[in-house]
Amino acid sequence: MEHYGLNIGARVKHPTLGLGVVYDLDPRTVHIFFKDQGERSISRSFEGLEVVAPGVEVEPEPLDIESVKDALREVLDEDNSLRKPVELARRYEGGMLEIKPRDAALKSKEVPIEDFFHKIVMMRDRFRVLEQKINAHARLSEQDKVEMQQYITRCYGSLTTFNILFEDKEDQFVGQKGE
Repeated sequence: MEHYGLNIGARVKHPTLGLGVVYDLDPRTVHIFFKDQGERSISRSFEGLEVVAPGVEVEPEPLDIESVKDALREVLDEDNSLRKPVELARRYEGGMLEIKPRDAALKSKEVPIEDFFHKIVMMRDRFRVLEQKINAHARLSEQDKVEMQQYITRCYGSLTTFNILFEDKEDQFVGQKGE
């Protein structure tokens, strides 16, 4: 049985998860909040889902240009696309990173420094997105958020070694300051 007549607010009964309330819908999935199990996503084609009470039909909000702009800004900010490009320090442009094993009989590995720098910048940007997601997470306590933020700060501190590669000081990693 395909559950396409469901509306937000519908009361449903799942054979193992119990009673729940539909809080969101998409073309393939019914998103349900169960009192004891929390939020769960169930396929619309799931046979065991029984509708106990219908929900209310919610009209979609009219789309206005400001909400589109806000959504676009949020996506771009999350992707760090609004930031200015991060520049490699000029003295390393065109350079190579050479990794030499202790045993001189073994071959060393050379990597273009631009490739290595790009990976470092990607890690930094992903840490920033992770910070944003942690700070905006609805189910984490403030104590959990602070604890996770401290781990990220320590990671930044571990990466300060690579600050010599950044042209601008404002792009560099900053770890935990001394007590």
